[in-house]
Amino acid sequence: MRALIDEYLSYLSVERNLSDQTCRSYFNDLCQFERFLREKGLAVASDETVDVGKIDHVMVRTYLASLYKKNRKSSIARKVASIRSLFKFLVREQVIPANPAERINTPKQEKHIPTALSVDDAFRLMESPKSFSPTDARDRAILETLYSSGLRVGELVGLNLDSIDLDLAVVRIMGKGRKERIVPLGSKALEALKSYLDQRGTFEKDNGGEKALFLNPKGRRLTARGVARIVEKYARRCGLSKRVSPHSLRHTFATHLLDGGADLRGIQELLGHVSLSSTQKYTHIGIDRLIDVYDRAHPRSWRNKGRRVTDETKS
Repeated sequence: MRALIDEYLSYLSVERNLSDQTCRSYFNDLCQFERFLREKGLAVASDETVDVGKIDHVMVRTYLASLYKKNRKSSIARKVASIRSLFKFLVREQVIPANPAERINTPKQEKHIPTALSVDDAFRLMESPKSFSPTDARDRAILETLYSSGLRVGELVGLNLDSIDLDLAVVRIMGKGRKERIVPLGSKALEALKSYLDQRGTFEKDNGGEKALFLNPKGRRLTARGVARIVEKYARRCGLSKRVSPHSLRHTFATHLLDGGADLRGIQELLGHVSLSSTQKYTHIGIDRLIDVYDRAHPRSWRNKGRRVTDETKS
């Protein structure tokens, strides 16, 4: 089965043009499934290879049932998708006659409305790197770029020096599925990037000339975890009570655009969402804020009942 998994991953990378990170996720999910099948005795004794022809829908259901105690529904849903997609590929290649995972239901996902910072909190976070040191200059550029362009953290750390065009005020991003998009940069982000680039040389080491835009103290490409630590550090420093992550800034970017009157299609393009349904979750935030404004301002809203009675009593 491992050889078939490798063949399938090659198909994902070459024909489907999926990113390396996505392929690694598929690989990890499928290897975990293969280990489960070995434990259930589906491996051929001679070479310990799992016989995919013996896998039926009952075995797939048994595997998924074993995941519920230690995995979130979102993780299980991803594993279902990985397994279903593998078998679909094997049917297409005529390795097996039917897909045993075709009728397996995906766990219903809980809908979470993304958390976003207020404009004031976002500005406080952007201004929290106070000094003009190279590290603070880099961190300010990271924060401003995340908030200004709504990048995923993986897209941010994947930026190279030639990804930024300061003259045109845009950043070229290689997003999910290796799809390229162009996103504008605001004036504050441009200012922060220019300041950082003037001092970027202090991070460079004798490592052959790293092309990455954002470097760590060792002169190598900053990791997603490194960016998360930076965001968390400044969120604590400026006294934000809620947990803030790089993805929070992506949500904040989209929410503030929506509140400012941007249409969903435009936000969809900026975020790099393939489906508009992925962007529509931000409308829930907008509606919540409209309800809050109504409740605070309308004389017949439930929040104003007590105050209204008091006013009438006075009269």
